[in-house]
Amino acid sequence: MSFDIAIFVSSLPQLPGVYRMFDAAGQVLYVGKAVNLKKRVGSYFQKTDLSPRIQLMLKQVAHIEITVTRSEAEALVLENNFIKALSPKYNILFRDDKTYPYLILSEHEFARMVYHRGSVIGRKHFFGPYPNGQAVRQSMEVLQKVFQLRTCEDSVFANRQRPCLLHQIKRCSAPCVGLIEASRYQEVVQQAIQFLQGKTDQLLLQLQEKMQQAAEEFEFEKAAVLRDQIVALGTLQSQQYVDMQAGQKIQDIDILSAVLEQGLLCVHWSSVRGGRLVGDRHFFPEQFDASWQSLEDSAQSFVAQHYLGKDKPKIILSDFVIAPDLQAALNQESSQNVVFITQTTGQRKVWLEMAQQNARIAITQKLQQKNTQLMRLDALASVLNRQDIQRLECFDISHTQGEATVASCVVYDDGAMQPSQYRRFNIQTTAAGDDYAAMKEVLLRRYGGLKEAASNGETVVWPDVVLIDGGKGQVAMAMQVWQELDLNVMIVGIAKGPERKAGLEELILAQTNEVFSLPAQHPALHLLQTIRDEAHRFAITGHRNKRAKTRLQSNLLDIPGIGPKRRKNLLTRFGGLRGMMAASKDDIAQVDGISAQLAQIIYDTLHSS
Repeated sequence: MSFDIAIFVSSLPQLPGVYRMFDAAGQVLYVGKAVNLKKRVGSYFQKTDLSPRIQLMLKQVAHIEITVTRSEAEALVLENNFIKALSPKYNILFRDDKTYPYLILSEHEFARMVYHRGSVIGRKHFFGPYPNGQAVRQSMEVLQKVFQLRTCEDSVFANRQRPCLLHQIKRCSAPCVGLIEASRYQEVVQQAIQFLQGKTDQLLLQLQEKMQQAAEEFEFEKAAVLRDQIVALGTLQSQQYVDMQAGQKIQDIDILSAVLEQGLLCVHWSSVRGGRLVGDRHFFPEQFDASWQSLEDSAQSFVAQHYLGKDKPKIILSDFVIAPDLQAALNQESSQNVVFITQTTGQRKVWLEMAQQNARIAITQKLQQKNTQLMRLDALASVLNRQDIQRLECFDISHTQGEATVASCVVYDDGAMQPSQYRRFNIQTTAAGDDYAAMKEVLLRRYGGLKEAASNGETVVWPDVVLIDGGKGQVAMAMQVWQELDLNVMIVGIAKGPERKAGLEELILAQTNEVFSLPAQHPALHLLQTIRDEAHRFAITGHRNKRAKTRLQSNLLDIPGIGPKRRKNLLTRFGGLRGMMAASKDDIAQVDGISAQLAQIIYDTLHSS
């Protein structure tokens, strides 16, 4: 080590706080919290029974930094923030880069159902969070079938002149063209809110009373509509488990189960909202090592990363005990105390057992997938005559007749695609439509950058194989780059076969000039197709986004009075040409710096071109 650990530990305070261990390159190796910093940090260098992984980590420690806090709960929050921000190599990390989705009912006169990710501060009617987008969409489909609420954009709603297809298939009441009165629509919205809050029994009684009243007043069409709603709600109620242990008060509950089997740890999260099970999801930590990381510590890490700084349910039901300091930290952030339960009966016990079973199933599936990937990697290594293949990087180019050229680089490592390591490159120096030159540019930028980083002493991960989505021309460009950079990584081209049919691809080995095909069912070919298709998807998505933005900018450049600032505001508000085309004059006029007169000019220009 480059510093005297004995002197460092002796100078540490006996106070709560967070410590961070760094290697010689300044990379964070580990983040931890302590009630007593001096005792906790010192224990690493006094124990002799440390696991091999911890011993390896300590050999890399070049210096340690600390942050003193006022309490253990505060240290826990700070530790969680550091782990999320720094992604230390030796911490238990439950990767989840996305915010969880919500279902929102807007506050318009004719409220709109919205799928929403992000902050819900200031929102009056929001429901969630849901475990995944599918759970939100299923709820929206239910509301469309039963209550016929609108989902269209405000710009579309304001400009409709006749009902859309959703009205014809009885999924929307067509408030856009006045087929339902505002008072009636708002009444239906309140019924939908009752349903989402779990008050279905109360709602059914109200609907039955209204149906009976309508029948007595000979309003049989209205009674038939109410009857259909009652039947639909009754069917839904029979399909879902309801939390009956909350008495008359419906509760939001999260069910957590942590299972460790065959060296894999899985935490399963089930979400109960409005008393109903709305969805679930499982999580596997990164860098988990069962030889020194316990199930209990990993479960605590999940709870901290999953809930600190985020919305919390009223009840957390788990098959493990959540530490008192973590409970205190969660309750400090919550407007009402969260109830933590580990022993329960009835329906909640059934939910907990279901979560445990789902966690075990997820572990079994992950092991099966891992075995499949290992088999495919072994098959590919055999085909390429290599001893071991772990990491592959694949490149593709996407453009429309030379417009908005984008290159993609996707990464396959550790038996799976690694989206966090994907990269896109805007092609800058080559002539429009020159795929060969574009491939050369992206490879020079990618591996020239890696080589420069390596020469500066940075840690660089090189691929075992580089895949090129293209034929002999693209592969030849790759070989030129390899000669310029003096690289010896294997290059494999994947050329589309006759009639561009899947399964007929030709493989081109750049270093040996071999060209051959594999049987359509060969596991190595399946792996290459998966990686190639992902590179294509990632490239074309980036290209379409760039093309839409470029075309909008081009159209806006022709309009007098639209400078860089206003153009930026329009792009920020509408995202691209499609959003601008769908916007009304009033929508455009709401953008900062755009007057009603200028909005009219923009609208006319876009719709006349």
